[in-house]
Amino acid sequence: MTIQCDYYAKKQCLSCQWLAKPYTKQIEVKQHNLSDKLKSFHPELILSPVVSELFHFRNKAKMVVTGTVEKPILGIINHEQQGIDLCHCPLYERGIAETLELLKGFIKKNSLVPYNINKKKGELKFIILTVHQTKIMLRFVLRSENMVEQIRVVLPELQQLIPNLVVVSANIQPKHAAILEGEQEIILTENGVLPVMLNQIPLFIRPQSFFQTNTNVAEKLYQTANEWIDELNCSSQQVQSIWDLFCGVGGFGLHCTKPNMRLTGIEINQEAIACAKKSAEQLGLSHTDFRSLDSTAFALAQQDIPDLVLVNPPRRGIGKVLAEYLQQVAPKYILYSSCNPDSLGQDLLSLTNYQLNKVQLFDMFPHTEHMEVMVLLIKK
Repeated sequence: MTIQCDYYAKKQCLSCQWLAKPYTKQIEVKQHNLSDKLKSFHPELILSPVVSELFHFRNKAKMVVTGTVEKPILGIINHEQQGIDLCHCPLYERGIAETLELLKGFIKKNSLVPYNINKKKGELKFIILTVHQTKIMLRFVLRSENMVEQIRVVLPELQQLIPNLVVVSANIQPKHAAILEGEQEIILTENGVLPVMLNQIPLFIRPQSFFQTNTNVAEKLYQTANEWIDELNCSSQQVQSIWDLFCGVGGFGLHCTKPNMRLTGIEINQEAIACAKKSAEQLGLSHTDFRSLDSTAFALAQQDIPDLVLVNPPRRGIGKVLAEYLQQVAPKYILYSSCNPDSLGQDLLSLTNYQLNKVQLFDMFPHTEHMEVMVLLIKK
């Protein structure tokens, strides 16, 4: 089955490079490519892929704001520097398109002037929407603070227009560059976190904290990690302590820990750590320690090595320094979730003391070549 998309058919947006491929073929190619990349590491078990919905799976919309205040365009900028409206992209979860259309009217009515790249004038650069179970977080990315008070004044009108808004913020990105967001975030609503429930685990998302864009597949990814660790605990080698490096809001670690385990979560982003601590408190977990630190620097400074190290790094991977350190200190298990099989392969080259026990593909990004992969490494 293939998905129909007017934007792709008209060549207005070609982000989904594999859209013309039937989905079964997409999965077949990804599984083959993954097996080929990892065959030199002799995996003991390559599991069947976890597949996604074909459309309405994406929980986040990052929209460039172009056009004029009378006729704003929310979408992308093409190679000819023209704004392309993508409000009705079929990847977005239901409700996002309607919300974006309402925001166009709000922008026009309240004279929120779009940023003009060529003239370097205007204020509103991006609209970022995140949706979970109808609850919405909305971020206005602005060139300066000049428009913040203007938005604050009309916030009640916006909340009446979109009643399921939970969080509204203004991000300040002053640079004339293709950068999505700046460091400064101004929360405009009383509530600053979007609550998310996955597998009965409460998670919390702040405006600048990372969260997987495919909620259903993320739920299956975290659940699988939990099951793999449960299987280890059924063997003679019990897991009593975990490091969750690059932990984000704590999704992996909080799914995998048990009340009698020690969980240490490390993430550079302070907002994400605040969210992870809130989740641990709600779950009543007393043996957790979440810290805002660089994951590699934290690991290299430790003497007490856990039974299992869980890593979920950005696309660059964990890097040679951390991989070689793990090779040296040799925890019993490494659970590695990767969004880039190439960097995963590079990291595995440094982990020769480990057997690649399990591999599984999670199709977080349908209609593209990208994939999420989870592997379990067991010390030889």
